[in-house]
Amino acid sequence: MLILGIDTSCDDTCISVIEVKSQKSKVKSFKILSNITSSQAKLHAKYGGVYPFLAKREHQKNLPVVFKKATKGIDVSEIDLIGVTIGPGLEPCLWQGINFAKDLAKKINLKIVPVNHIEAHILANFIEENLKLFPAICLVVSGGHTQLILMKKIGEYKLIGETRDDAAGECFDKIARILGLDYPGGPAIDEQARRWKFEIRNSKFEIKLPRPMISQKNYDFSFSGLKTAVLYDFRSRSPKVRKSKEYIQEMTKEVQQAIIDVLISKTIGVAKEFRVKTIILGGGVAASQELKKQFKTACLNSKFKHLVPPKNLCTDNAAMVGVAAFYHRDKATFDFEKIEANANLKI
Repeated sequence: MLILGIDTSCDDTCISVIEVKSQKSKVKSFKILSNITSSQAKLHAKYGGVYPFLAKREHQKNLPVVFKKATKGIDVSEIDLIGVTIGPGLEPCLWQGINFAKDLAKKINLKIVPVNHIEAHILANFIEENLKLFPAICLVVSGGHTQLILMKKIGEYKLIGETRDDAAGECFDKIARILGLDYPGGPAIDEQARRWKFEIRNSKFEIKLPRPMISQKNYDFSFSGLKTAVLYDFRSRSPKVRKSKEYIQEMTKEVQQAIIDVLISKTIGVAKEFRVKTIILGGGVAASQELKKQFKTACLNSKFKHLVPPKNLCTDNAAMVGVAAFYHRDKATFDFEKIEANANLKI
């Protein structure tokens, strides 16, 4: 079985073809035949974030090109199903992927499976079969979302906590802008923090940032205050200090650790409360090597199994959409009029 996945939820144009490997109708694994992503990061860098209607225009231009690359060497007539992200995300962007999927499905007479982008991030961990891990707690952490989700099985979820303001990835972007670093902020801060550990390794400015809501008896997040604390500290420094690599690297190290501390504390806490077997990580921020390293240690210390996708399946991609489409293939439909973008779609 071949599944074509399409994702245009934000500024990455993503198309993938996956093959479902099975034995006697029981799924064993998925083989990624192609997983192409066209990034618009450089285009949006001057804005410090994604400009939705510019992203929409680029998706429209990029989709045919990415589709051609993704299906190179693949007989399109052998594709069995199309999965497309319908939300959450930026509505103008979502519609580009949806309309492209509809046009393609009409041409080759295929059904479409509407896919939830958050669930797809979770199911990126199921490229290899992992069906004996439930119940699980999923931490989905990306530019637009920071959520803790109780997963009883594939398709059965309960939202336990989420951010009340800025998501972790959004916080990284805004802090990077304050410090004069590149967009997207997560990788830029990750790199500077890594340099601090190898080049400086001692505190010169004694920066100590808050860990927002870490002690509150709930599983929600708030990172807006962390961004404000960085801004106040930055403004309190002389122009010379602000531009120094020592200050930038020490600040990014502290920012990264503050966010990791909150994410780990909340996740381990909710995992213990619900007595789950496994902790599952997903979303673009999960690509951080430091976050993955510390999560692995925390899970091992607390005796939880843990799943983290490879780096290329953490950030937005269409292979995860194809996997989600397979698990919801019973929702495949020819009734394309009912497939609509939902920017605020919940899991």
